[in-house]
Amino acid sequence: MRALVLTEYERLQVREVPEPAAGEADVLVRVRACGICGSDVHGFDGSSGRRIPPAVMGHEAAGVVERVGSAVRGLSQGDRVTFDSTVSCGRCAYCRQGRTNLCDARRVLGVSCGEYRQDGAFAEYVSVPAHTVYPLPAEVPFEHAAMVEPLSVAVHAVGRAPVTARTAVVVGAGTIGLLVIQALRAAGTPRVIAVDVDESKLAFARRLGAEVRLDPTAADVPAEVRRLTEGGADIALECVGATEPIATAVGCVRKGGAVVLVGNVTPTIALPLQAVVTGEITLLGTCASSGEYPRVIELLRTGKVDVRPLITVVAPLEDGPALFDRLHARERGLMKVVLQP
Repeated sequence: MRALVLTEYERLQVREVPEPAAGEADVLVRVRACGICGSDVHGFDGSSGRRIPPAVMGHEAAGVVERVGSAVRGLSQGDRVTFDSTVSCGRCAYCRQGRTNLCDARRVLGVSCGEYRQDGAFAEYVSVPAHTVYPLPAEVPFEHAAMVEPLSVAVHAVGRAPVTARTAVVVGAGTIGLLVIQALRAAGTPRVIAVDVDESKLAFARRLGAEVRLDPTAADVPAEVRRLTEGGADIALECVGATEPIATAVGCVRKGGAVVLVGNVTPTIALPLQAVVTGEITLLGTCASSGEYPRVIELLRTGKVDVRPLITVVAPLEDGPALFDRLHARERGLMKVVLQP
C-alpha cells in the first residue's frame, strides 16, 4: 500500500509499504481522510521526540471497513467509520474506570517513540482495535469526520471544568481553541471571550461563537475581562501551553474560578502561584478524550458544531510533503489540512 513516511526529520516521502496486519480483535480500515495535527508537525521536525523516523504518522482519520477480525462483532466490510486515536488496553484500573485516556499501556496512532511504535493513518490502510471504532452517519463527510478526534479533545476539555460557566475565556484561537469555543456554545455557555494575537483567528472565533475578541498586544486582557464580567470569567481554557497565555488565563478568572490547561507546547512554565493560591483558582489538566466520540459525531451530524470553516485544504496523499512544509513554516491562514490517501 501507499503511505506517507517520515524518512528523516523534515523529510516525507510517499512510499510502498506492507499492508498492516489485523488481528482477530482488529479492524482494517481503508482510510478516506486523515487530518494533519499540530503534534504531527512537531513530530515532523523532531521537536516532540514522539515521531522517530521511519514513521507513518496520522491519527485524525475516518474511512471504510475493509476487513474485520474473527472475534469482531457489529462491524462489517463497507461500514463507514471513524476511530479513536488512543489505543487502550481495556484491563488496567483506569480503563476499568472508563478513563481510557489515562490507560497505563496507552498508545497513540501515528506515534513512534522510545516506548512503542504504532503506525498511523497517513496511508491507504490502518489497523485499529475494534473497540476504538465508531460508526459514521452518512450525513458526516469523511473530511469532516477527520475532525472528530480534535473535536473530542475540545469536548473533553470543556467537560473537565468543575463549574457551569456563564462566561468562559478561551486563550488561543488555533484549531483546538476554535473547537473549544464551539464546544462551549454547544454545552450551553452563553458568553465566550476569545483571546489571540492573530486578528484573522479572532475573526474565525467571532464566526464560530465568540461574543468578545481580545488581542493581548492591544489590551490588558485580564483587566478587560474583569470589566466585562464584574470580577472575572467563571472558567478559562488555555489552548497554547506557554507561560504568558497561561498567566493570561489565570488573570481572567474570578476568585474561585477554574482554568483548564489544554495546550502543551512547552514542557515547563512559570506559574503566577500567588494569584492561584489567594484566588482559590482550580487548575485542571486535560488529555485527549475519554468516551466523547459518540457525542462528538452527533454534534457534527446535527450541525451544532461546524468544522467546515477550519478545513483549509483537502488534498491527495501525494501533496502531503509540500503541505507539511507549509504548515511547518506557519503559513498565515493555513489551518486544518486533510489528506486523502
